[in-house]
Amino acid sequence: MYNDAATEHINRNTVNIDMVGTYDILTMINNEDMTVAAAVQKCIPDIAKAVDMIVDNFLNGGRLIYVGAGTSGRLGVLDASECPPTFSVSKDMVKGIIAGGDRALKEAIEGAEDSEELAASDFKNNDICTNDTIVGISASGNPKYVVKFLEIAKIKKCKTVAITSNSDAAMKKFADCFICVETGAEAISGSTRMKAGTAQKMILNMLSTASMVKIGKTYHNLMIDVKPTNAKLQRRAVTIVSEICGCKPSTARNVLESNGYSTKHAVLFILYGLSYDEADKLLKENNGILRKIFE
Repeated sequence: MYNDAATEHINRNTVNIDMVGTYDILTMINNEDMTVAAAVQKCIPDIAKAVDMIVDNFLNGGRLIYVGAGTSGRLGVLDASECPPTFSVSKDMVKGIIAGGDRALKEAIEGAEDSEELAASDFKNNDICTNDTIVGISASGNPKYVVKFLEIAKIKKCKTVAITSNSDAAMKKFADCFICVETGAEAISGSTRMKAGTAQKMILNMLSTASMVKIGKTYHNLMIDVKPTNAKLQRRAVTIVSEICGCKPSTARNVLESNGYSTKHAVLFILYGLSYDEADKLLKENNGILRKIFE
């Protein structure tokens, strides 16, 4: 039998939240939020272990798959959806699966988080293989949907990660890497969309970003693989190319417009005069890592 997480406890710091003014309500919430980063910091060794697992699987053709229910599932889908435009990866390389499917992104789906049958079906339908890293996300760590998904993943010999705020989570049994961020009682008792959700968002940012950095999706801290799907991102691509090449923004823009806004190809053209095909060949030989070419 697993105990409820501390997120279900009553927060004595906010028991009078319904009796104070607006400013004091916000101050109470903010004071609780300020504890989250410190709680996440304590988990960095475990987060680092998870990143290294994800990177190893990426380099072997695997995917990063987030699995959750409710708020946790929505956060996984959100992080996954940001990876293609940020790092120019396929929409399948980082994937978010939420109990109840797309409809659950906007509304609660009764019984979804407690359905082991739904977990088994979703696992099968997503063609998960041994090179995929499965990250279960849950504040309590006990939803049957997420626990069953991780259990099947372990049976299939996938690498598994659990992110929770409950040290006694059921997910722990099926996790190769257990990340327990102790965010404590919520400002509104049991409302894990608050501190626990914030911690999850921070950790997912760290997992995906650090993994992408390690497989060469940045140069220095520049988003070298940005996919310029709108005017803002096109301006960002111009800034990145002009920063790396030390050229005028107008030069960077002209080259980017001529090659369909491929930042790496633009850099190699400006610095070395390489044609698109020559640059493409060189990038493929170096797994797309610009720094390797420079070195």
